[in-house]
Amino acid sequence: MEHTGPGATQQHREFATLGGGCFWCLEAVYDGLKGVTSVESGYMGGGTADPTYEEVCSGRTGHAEAVRIAFDPEVVSFREILEVFFVIHDPTTVNRQGNDFGTQYRSVIFHHTPEQKAVAEEVIARLNQAKLWDDPIVTEIAPASTFYMAENYHQEYFARNPYQPYCQFVVAPKVAKFRKQFLEKLKKTG
Repeated sequence: MEHTGPGATQQHREFATLGGGCFWCLEAVYDGLKGVTSVESGYMGGGTADPTYEEVCSGRTGHAEAVRIAFDPEVVSFREILEVFFVIHDPTTVNRQGNDFGTQYRSVIFHHTPEQKAVAEEVIARLNQAKLWDDPIVTEIAPASTFYMAENYHQEYFARNPYQPYCQFVVAPKVAKFRKQFLEKLKKTG
């Protein structure tokens, strides 16, 4: 909890760490979600300390490209964060999102608490039961481990490079899909 001054209301902050393909896509989407206070791109779930992007991309470190999302649970719940997650990536492919493939692109929820694990299991069970996809969800649920920040040039990548081809053809459509489906949950801008 943080206090901003005498008489200020308390602000609660929790973390969600998710991997669902390229972290540029996830970061760009969650940056626009009401209640999210920060999104950082990085790596989690592997065995190498302080991995570089090139090492993670080799597939030898075991890390997933992930985003660490700080959020205010009084504004947006972990369940709502997962509802967005399952709309913006394909949770039915092992180690693949579109043309991106390798263990670093796996679908994974890194839970920080037993409650987050239970919510993730419940959401996945409900979605599998609803049969929204032809194939079952293969999203891994794993305990959060050390989060390694990605290199500076990966942070806010879409915001800084909207005309880069990957951003135009992969990231932008995911951001548009999120905005269309979750209009009431968007942050208000300028």
